[in-house]
Amino acid sequence: MLLPLLAILPSVVLIAYTYSRDTAEKEPLSLLFRLFRGGALTVVSAIVLGAVLEAVFEEVIEPDTLAWLIVDNFLMTALVEEGGKYFVLKRVTWRSPAFDYVFDGIVYAVVVSLGFATVENILYLLDGDLSTAVMRAVFSVPGHAIDGIYMGSFYGLAKRFESTGHPRKCRANLRHALWVPVLIHGFYDFCLSAGDDFLIGVFLVFEIVITILAFRRVRKFSREDAPVTQ
Repeated sequence: MLLPLLAILPSVVLIAYTYSRDTAEKEPLSLLFRLFRGGALTVVSAIVLGAVLEAVFEEVIEPDTLAWLIVDNFLMTALVEEGGKYFVLKRVTWRSPAFDYVFDGIVYAVVVSLGFATVENILYLLDGDLSTAVMRAVFSVPGHAIDGIYMGSFYGLAKRFESTGHPRKCRANLRHALWVPVLIHGFYDFCLSAGDDFLIGVFLVFEIVITILAFRRVRKFSREDAPVTQ
């Protein structure tokens, strides 16, 4: 009973926190459910695309090399996963009438990201134990939320720039909405998979710093929230 609870509880807590910071205008629960479901389904696309890319890159890159670690973590994992989340986010919300405040972008992206994280967590814990559940609750699930915070903050700004007639700034922020989470996610995974004590230390410092900065970003965007037409 404890492991199933720990599989979903971190996502519930983080979604509730983000939703509570949306003080200007709450988002429709039906829309958030669609985003969560879409994020959950991207686990399937991540598995399939990851397997295809792995088969392709095994033909040109020697496994257990630095090049393989970079491609594996930044491309086959981070880009595939964050790209799937971004696809769902933009497809479901970009033209939604509910997307009328900048902070909405953070709410949407966090919900998508935690839809993915919840299913991924359940799959890991099918053969896991309590220590695995605790470690994932502390690091992995919040890591996905942090990716969503950065994705959503740039995404919300992109919507503002589109609504106020700045297409170049809109496109730049949409690019940032994808590539900043990819780089954060890829570096996170690279540090953990390299098998190097120094990089484990780097990871711990990175995790602390990026978490503080992400939640400061949530508070800032919440405090300064405004309609996308301003």
